[in-house]
Amino acid sequence: MIEVRNLRRWIQNGARRVESLKGITLTIPAGQFVAIVGASGSGKSTLLGLLAGLDTPSEGEIFLDGVPIHNLAEAELAEVRGSKIGFVFQSYQLIQTLTALENVLLPHELNLPGSGLKQARRLLAEVGLGERMDHYPVQLSGGEQQRVALARAFVVEPPIVMADEPTGNLDSSNGRLVLDLLLERNRRAGTTLVLVTHDPEVASRADRRIVLRDGVVVEDTLPFFGVGSEVASKLSGAKAPHDSAEAVRGLKPPPPSAQGSSSGAESPISCSETSVSFSDSSFQAITAVHEAHHG
Repeated sequence: MIEVRNLRRWIQNGARRVESLKGITLTIPAGQFVAIVGASGSGKSTLLGLLAGLDTPSEGEIFLDGVPIHNLAEAELAEVRGSKIGFVFQSYQLIQTLTALENVLLPHELNLPGSGLKQARRLLAEVGLGERMDHYPVQLSGGEQQRVALARAFVVEPPIVMADEPTGNLDSSNGRLVLDLLLERNRRAGTTLVLVTHDPEVASRADRRIVLRDGVVVEDTLPFFGVGSEVASKLSGAKAPHDSAEAVRGLKPPPPSAQGSSSGAESPISCSETSVSFSDSSFQAITAVHEAHHG
C-alpha cells in the first residue's frame, strides 16, 4: 500500500517560492492500477518521483507498506527502492555499455543474493527479446529498449512498479505492447502499478484515474479494479455518508444536496479536495473484490 499525507514540493528562488505540489493526500491499495494524468506542468512526474523515493518532499509524509520513506537516510532509501519499487522511465535509461541481459541483471546483482541470470533470461524471453539478449541498447529499437527497461523493473519482483510516460516515445503498436506487459504483471503477480500518462487510451485501462491540475488533485475517478458494480454490492449494506468528503471515503457518490443534482449516481466521482482516503470497511471491501478479481 502507498499512503501520502499532505505532500508538498516547492523550489525556493530567493524570496519567491514555486510550488509544484500543494498538499496531496491519497491512498493506493496494494494491487491497484492507477493512472496519474494532467496537463504538462501539473505535477504528475514530480508526484511519481516522490512516491518512488527519487526526490524528497518539502513537506508531508510518504509510506510504502508502512515504511516512512520521506525521512529515510539515503542508504536506507536505496534499500527500500531496490526491494520494493521497479521504475520505468520514458527515456529508458539503459546503460549503453551493457547488453540487454546485463541491464536487466543489474538490479538483481545490486539488491539480492545469488544469481539472477535465469530470472533475467526468462523475463527477456517473456517480453519478446529472447534472441536479443546480447545486443547493446544502440542496436535495439525504441520499443525493444523499453521492453528491456520493463524486464529490468520486474527482475527483483517488486511489489510496486512505477512508470513515467512509458509509452510516450513509442509508436502505437509498441505502446500497446508495453502497456499490455505492464497490465499482465499487475494481474498475474498482483503488482501495484502507478503510471503517469498523457494518453487517454492508456488512462482508460486503469482501475483508477487521478487527475492533477496546478499541483492539486482535482479528480479521483472510481470504480476501482474495473469492477465498480462488485464494489457497490460489497458496500451496499454500509451506512450512507452525509457529505462529499465522506462520500469519497465510502466510495459512494454524495447525496443530491451535496452534488447539486440526483442524476450522477453512476458517474465517476470527482472532488476538488486534495484529500482522498478510505474508511476501514471500504478498504476491506475493495481488498476482497481485488483478491476475487485477480485470483
